[in-house]
Order: sequence, then C-alpha cells, then structure tokens
Amino acid sequence: MSARERRPPSLDPAGEPRVPAAIEEALAAAALAAICLITFANVVVRYLTDESFAFTEEFSVFLMVVLAFTGAAAAFARNANIRVTWFVEKLGHRPALRVELAMMAVSLALFALVAFYGVRLVADDVRYETTSPGIGIPQWVYSVWLPVLAAAVALRIAGRIARLRRKVR
Repeated sequence: MSARERRPPSLDPAGEPRVPAAIEEALAAAALAAICLITFANVVVRYLTDESFAFTEEFSVFLMVVLAFTGAAAAFARNANIRVTWFVEKLGHRPALRVELAMMAVSLALFALVAFYGVRLVADDVRYETTSPGIGIPQWVYSVWLPVLAAAVALRIAGRIARLRRKVR
C-alpha cells in the first residue's frame, strides 16, 4: 500500500467545492481589515483626545463574529478545518473516511443548531425591540448575521459530506 493510499481523508481532499471558497475568504479579509481600521482609529482618537469611540467595540465584536464564521466556512470548504487526526491516521483508508463522515455530520448538526437558535435570537431581538448598548440601533441588525453565517457554514459542511460520500462508494 502506498503512502498516498494510507493517507487519512482529513489530509486528502475529496475534490474542490462547486462554489469557490474565495467568497468567504474575501469576506473574512474585509472583516479583518475593518477591525484593524476601526481599532487603529479608536487608538489614535483616544491618544489625541482622551476620548473613545463607544461604538467601535460594538462593531469590532460584530466583525469578529463575521470573521469567525466566514473563516469556518472557508476552512470546511477547503478541508482545512481544525481536527485531531492521530487516531484516524491509525485506521485504514475506508474506516478513516467513515470517521471523517461522522465528524462532518456532527459538525453539520452543530452549525444547524446554531442557525436554528440564531433565528430564535433574532426573533426575540425583534419582538422585544432590543437595542445595541453602544449606539442604540436595533440589535437584530447584528444578530441576523448569526443564523445566516451559521447556515453558510452548514452548507459548506453538507457539500463536504456529499464529496466524501462519493469517495466512499
């Protein structure tokens, strides 16, 4: 058996996704750039005026959520998500693929639950007219992105599962 055949599925891509991961990567890069600019502007203003932009933390936290979810979607699409492969590497190729499928199914369930409860969170924010603490805009403006981005990650995982299933057969 060659080294390539023994390679665990977590290190062996099951094919490229149909929708390029560059979309999520661009969004993640934009979010990171915005965080850097906002934080830098806040530091400069605080240094020069001894005042702080109160809203910068609010925007930064929102952008960190966007960054985390878009990065996770890109990682799952490119099969670069974080995992411990020590045990899987000890298995044969087919059992390792099955373990990979099981782990992707668990990940899919997790992000589907985040999306489901995210929708409930947005509904509560709308129902109770919650406003953001920094600048007082409706909180749902921020929280609506949680279920949207969690669903995007779940779709990337579902695509990965479909590519892995074709490989198992």
